[in-house]
Amino acid sequence: MSDTHTTNDPHTVAGVPMQWVGPLRISGNIASTETEVPLATYESPLWPSVRRGARISRLTERGIVATLVDERMTRSVLVEAKDAQSAYAAARLLDARIGELREVVRGCSRYAELLAVRTEITADLLFVRFEFSTGDASGHNMVTLASDALLTHILRTIPDIAYGSISGNYCTDKKATAINGILGRGKNVVTELLVPRSVVTEKLHTTAAKIARLNLRKNLIGTLLAGGIRSANAHYANMLLAFYLATGQDAANIVEGSQGVTVAEDRDGDLYFSCTLPNLIVGTVGNGKGLGFVETNLTRLGCRAERAPGENARRLAVIAAATVLCGELSLLAAQTNPGELMRAHVHLERNMESTRIGV
Repeated sequence: MSDTHTTNDPHTVAGVPMQWVGPLRISGNIASTETEVPLATYESPLWPSVRRGARISRLTERGIVATLVDERMTRSVLVEAKDAQSAYAAARLLDARIGELREVVRGCSRYAELLAVRTEITADLLFVRFEFSTGDASGHNMVTLASDALLTHILRTIPDIAYGSISGNYCTDKKATAINGILGRGKNVVTELLVPRSVVTEKLHTTAAKIARLNLRKNLIGTLLAGGIRSANAHYANMLLAFYLATGQDAANIVEGSQGVTVAEDRDGDLYFSCTLPNLIVGTVGNGKGLGFVETNLTRLGCRAERAPGENARRLAVIAAATVLCGELSLLAAQTNPGELMRAHVHLERNMESTRIGV
C-alpha cells in the first residue's frame, strides 16, 4: 500500500464543519477592523454563542479592544554538567555571551531572532530556555532548528558540559505549565469590552453584577479548588480549537493556549469584561497554511496583506483573542440564568440533527 496521501481522496481528509460568524468589532494596538471569523467545530452551539458575543461587540463604540503586550516562541534544551558548580558556570557564560548566541541564530535563520536566554539548575542538570521572535510563523520548527544550532555551539565552546536533549520540557510545548503562564509562549493578548447596562439587560438577559459574581465564584474560586494552573476561565479552549482548525494552526497548542484569566466587573451597571491569553501560538505561514481552505480563510481575515514581517500573525492573534472573548462572554451570561445553557444546547443540536436527516 502506498504511503502517498492526497486531499482528493475523501478517506484521507478529516472534515470538520465550519461556519463564519460575526462580524466582530475590534480595535487596539494591532488592528481596528470588523471581520467575521471562521470556526471549525463539531460543537454546533458554539457558532450562535460566539455570534451573540460578536453582536455585543458591535453595540459598543470601540468594540473589543485587543492589546498585544508581548510575543516570543520558546524551545528549551537540556545540558548535563559535571556537577552543579559546572552547571552554574555554564549558565553565567551563556548570560555573558548573549550577543554571540544571537549571531549563531542569525547564521541559521532569516526570520528567527534570539530575544532572551533563561536558565534553571537542578542537581547537575542545566535547563536552558531560548526565547525567539519568529515573524509570521508560529515558529515550532524555526526555534527547534535555531536551538539545535545554539546547542551545538554551546557544547563546542563551554567546558564541562554534555548533551542531554534538544528538548528539556522547560519550553513548555503543548503542556499546561506555570512557566508559560508567567513568561508567555506565543502571543500575549489582552482583550477588553465595556458593555453598557442596557445592552447587558436587553441582549444578554442578565446584569453586570450577576456576571461578575459568577466569574468570581466559578472561574476564580472553582478553578482554584480544582488546582488550575495559571488559568481562570470558562472555556477558552472551545473557541481556540475551532479557530485554530479553521486557520491551519497546530491544534495541540490549545493546551497552553487555553490558559488565561477572565475578569468581569460591575461598573455602575455597565459590564467591564476582559480575557487575557498569554500563550496564543498562531502563524500565517508554515505548515498547514498551503491548504486551499486555509489560504481562503486567512485572506478573508485580512492576514495575507503586504505588511511588515510579523504583522499578519499579530493581526491573526488579536482576532483569535477577540473571538475567545465573544464566546466567553456569551457562555457566562447564559450560565447566570438557570436552565438557559441546556435549553440552548438541546434546541440547537436537535435542529442540526433534523436538518441532517431531512426532517
